[in-house]
Amino acid sequence: MGAEKLLIQGGRVVLEDRLAEGDIVIENGRITAILTEQDGRAGREAAAAERGGEDKARCIDAKGKYVLPGLIDIHCDAIEKEVQPRPNTLFPLEMALIEFERKLPVHGITSMYHSLSLGVGLSLRGDHLLTQMIKLIHRYRSRRAMIRHGIHLRYEVAHLAGLPIVEQFVRERKVDYLSFMDHSPGQGQYKEEGSFERYVMKNQGVDVIEVQEIVRDLLERQQRVDWKHLSDLGRLAAEQGISVASHDDDSPDRVREFMGFGVNVSEFPMNIGTAQFAAEQGLHVCVGAPNVVRGGSHDKNMRAVDAIQFGAADILCSDYHPASLLAAVFKLAEQGIIDLAAAVRMASLHPAKALGVGGERGSIAIGKQADVLVVDTFDRYPMVSHTIVDGTLVYESSAYFPR
Repeated sequence: MGAEKLLIQGGRVVLEDRLAEGDIVIENGRITAILTEQDGRAGREAAAAERGGEDKARCIDAKGKYVLPGLIDIHCDAIEKEVQPRPNTLFPLEMALIEFERKLPVHGITSMYHSLSLGVGLSLRGDHLLTQMIKLIHRYRSRRAMIRHGIHLRYEVAHLAGLPIVEQFVRERKVDYLSFMDHSPGQGQYKEEGSFERYVMKNQGVDVIEVQEIVRDLLERQQRVDWKHLSDLGRLAAEQGISVASHDDDSPDRVREFMGFGVNVSEFPMNIGTAQFAAEQGLHVCVGAPNVVRGGSHDKNMRAVDAIQFGAADILCSDYHPASLLAAVFKLAEQGIIDLAAAVRMASLHPAKALGVGGERGSIAIGKQADVLVVDTFDRYPMVSHTIVDGTLVYESSAYFPR
């Protein structure tokens, strides 16, 4: 917990429902005062002095900048690329975690739920490396950290041999978030013929013969999935306070089916109708920030902006590109899709609520944990100048101007 007293002065503070020019006082890791223009300059100065003032508190000048709650990323598998940036090039897990963590405050991410996949796919999606990384994250975050580390276990349902591992982690409450994935060919993300094969060949470095064997094996295992067992496991996770998600839902029927698994989040629905149905059922709907930044899906699926405009998505995640999260927030506001306060909620308060921590973080409010950003803009592009986690200033940056 940060013991340092901080005073953030003169910024455009993004509150839950509006922007307000003002100051924020942070003590003992908590937000203890929010002093806006409604208090008047004299009142703000008096209140700030009473709580420490410039002689006792470290002051951060936020004039002309935005003050945001720290971003909460519930789905990002970029740690896997940090471990294995190319096929057959594994780096030490400790190095990968530390170096990846150092990048996150730069992008305003103060809580990262590392998405670690168990099953067919890339990088850590093998049993041994995944279990090692989960143990490492638990060990590392108990000793020191720059951000809050959580674990999002993504289970590929056809990976039958991995089911006991998932059950163990759920029963021991070693994960914070569980999602069920089915990346088998012919449905979901890989409905287009040949799309699964092209993806695996590109990302795993295998040839045509090898990928054909992968497909045969996957489809055979997919036929042996015990869906009742998975449903029981999902409900067990939910009962233990672990949020549960479905993934790549391609129809309302698919959403309805997974609601029986205890899910409260639908990740990356494939089309507007499915996204709207999930939202109408009271589920959180998560879409990718890279989709917003690039203007569309790299897989030619639903445009995230369309779902947001229809009120069918309430969470943004970085998916595979952490830098996109803050950029997407500001792009949504700049383009008038939603206002800035609403865009910020998609990357802070809503994901916090989805994972059951909304009472502690996710917004700038008195009494909440002090995970706070100061954000400047250059040519309308947002850049973090200060990142505060639990009241501790973990990142600070400034620019020089060539003469």
